[in-house]
Amino acid sequence: MSKSNDEESQNEPLINEEEDTEINKAESEAEAEAEAVENEFDLLQEELIALKDKYARVHADFDNIKKRLEREKYTAVEYSNEKFAKDMIPVMDALQMALSSTASVADPVEHYEKLKEGIELTLKQFTTSLEKHGVTMVSHDEPFDPNIHNAIQSVDSEDVESGQIVQTFQTGYKYKERPLREAMVIVAN
Repeated sequence: MSKSNDEESQNEPLINEEEDTEINKAESEAEAEAEAVENEFDLLQEELIALKDKYARVHADFDNIKKRLEREKYTAVEYSNEKFAKDMIPVMDALQMALSSTASVADPVEHYEKLKEGIELTLKQFTTSLEKHGVTMVSHDEPFDPNIHNAIQSVDSEDVESGQIVQTFQTGYKYKERPLREAMVIVAN
């Protein structure tokens, strides 16, 4: 039996060496795996930092664009009538010239004719400027439309059909298709 005990004791260290090798192998695999996980963690952390930085830059750019567009919108609204105002300046000039021309004319008839001609030209210039910006007169020939006409009176008329415009009391105006002021009209019964 002593032989078998000796054999067992000899076999025992061999098993321990194998177990040690397997343990060492498992430990080095675990260390390698832990190192790989740590490397991947470091890479993900670097990527997260880069993405946070990119997000902060994009957000700042968005805020700057938003502020710039707000300023541009405010400026556009503030100066939206600039073209219209520039087109009205020549009309004002024509009216001022008409007033200043009255002092140089001695003959009342000639004065009246020149003043009438100046007012007609100024009115034509004013109408052209308004039309350029989409403001038009409601035509006197249009059929009665309650959206753009205000019937202030109705009269019996043999010349015009019932519901048609007999006379325009005050001219109406439209901005594009939207009424600015209804035309005051007299309609036939």
